[in-house]
Amino acid sequence: MLIITELCIIILFCVHGNKILSTFVIILLLSSLLLSELLLSGLLHITTMNEIYDFYNNGAEIGRLERGLGIVEFHRTKEILSRYIDGGNVIYDIGGGIGMYAAWLAKKGNEVHLIELAENAVEYAKANMMQDCQFIAETGNALQVNRPDDSADVVLLMGPQYHLRDREDRLQSLRESFRVLKKGGLLVAAGISKFSSMTWALSVYGEKKNGNLVEFLDDPVFFNMIKGEMTTGDHIRPKEYVKFIAESYFTTAEEMKTEIAEVGFAVEKAIAVEGCIWFTPHRDEKWEDEASRERLLDIVRITESEPEMMGMSPHFLVMARK
Repeated sequence: MLIITELCIIILFCVHGNKILSTFVIILLLSSLLLSELLLSGLLHITTMNEIYDFYNNGAEIGRLERGLGIVEFHRTKEILSRYIDGGNVIYDIGGGIGMYAAWLAKKGNEVHLIELAENAVEYAKANMMQDCQFIAETGNALQVNRPDDSADVVLLMGPQYHLRDREDRLQSLRESFRVLKKGGLLVAAGISKFSSMTWALSVYGEKKNGNLVEFLDDPVFFNMIKGEMTTGDHIRPKEYVKFIAESYFTTAEEMKTEIAEVGFAVEKAIAVEGCIWFTPHRDEKWEDEASRERLLDIVRITESEPEMMGMSPHFLVMARK
């Protein structure tokens, strides 16, 4: 409404007013519109970052990788990282939450620096650090990493790239990773597929849970959420689904590879983490059985590099070198 009013004033001045005064008013009003746009953009950005901070500061990661699908994600991520990382490395785990991967990598004989935005997550990591897996844990920001140039052998971005909805922020995070990595150093960046929520909703559509039908797709609120994810990549958590992940940017492996290459990295490959096995019926029961678990893992290992699997997998990792 404000924009329409201002445009009407401009038109009236142009038609009836003094030309010099009209020009001055046009410049003034257009400047005002631009300033308003910038302020609104900044406020939206701050709101998004506050939501993400609160989500992790309130303990969202505690126990997540130790139950349900998180067990598969943790197992597979460690399996993939083990192919690239032994001991004796300097590793920056940027956005590493409560330090699950930091602890595991430290136990393998690496010097690990957990750099996490959420203060409570850092304090939790420190309080639960075991004697045989000591690492450095401190608050920090992926957009401005407090480390010198060419100082890390490995940088893990296991969360920042899917929580930075603004493309320029994602590129800045990658530039910082590029800066702190040594020549030939390894970047591991995690992404969330823009089709993962849809795939999950289809896999449970019409099932019964506690005697009730599971029909998320019939809920307009949920359906609008996944439409946004599939079309723009923006995951906006509805207030009706408070347990869902905070605002994020869901993407494709190809888009992430393009952004990583844009800042100067040599992209090696993308790997599906959970792959197609995550919606296996009775998955948790099958995972407990060793023979069944190995069968599922064989399937995902065989198909992990297939482009078609990237969209189906909730998470994927992109490996790149400086």
